[in-house]
Amino acid sequence: MARPTTKPDLLKAANAQFDRLWTMIDSMPEGAQDADFNFDAVFLQKQKEAHWRRDKNLRDVLIHLYEWHRLLLDWEKANRNGAGKPFLPIPYNWKTYGRMNEMFWEKHQGTPLCDAAAMVKKSHADVLAMIEEYSNDELFAKGALAWTGTSPLGSYCVSATASHYEWAIKKMKAYMKTYTGLQ
Repeated sequence: MARPTTKPDLLKAANAQFDRLWTMIDSMPEGAQDADFNFDAVFLQKQKEAHWRRDKNLRDVLIHLYEWHRLLLDWEKANRNGAGKPFLPIPYNWKTYGRMNEMFWEKHQGTPLCDAAAMVKKSHADVLAMIEEYSNDELFAKGALAWTGTSPLGSYCVSATASHYEWAIKKMKAYMKTYTGLQ
């Protein structure tokens, strides 16, 4: 799927990928949603990205999506109100955001899967509602919103929705290839 560059395409991609993710989750065999991922050491050794070792179950994946929705929503709200807040919360930056993701993971180890699912469904709806408040130009014209820096707001929205949902789908597909139901 091509990266969206218009508001209608952004909304369509976000919803389509979110629906794909939930179709996959809803079709998982009984027990698979609650089970820990069972990636073997050889598979994990081949994976460069930290999330393969960090996120250990569906709840962790959903919480990751939820927290990135919250980053986007909180950043947009603060800046719309003139606060001048950076996208990543202090002390994190684009070189250290992996530690932020670990902090999100740790924060939600006690969150039940049913709560994580409800949280990400609500935050997805909240992101879509926020997107609806902006014109196509405000979302995708460079420099339309001074507080977004060199990337347009729409680019952040794509990353926090459709692109992140594709990441989650990829991860869940890899999990389902290894799921045995013997947890």
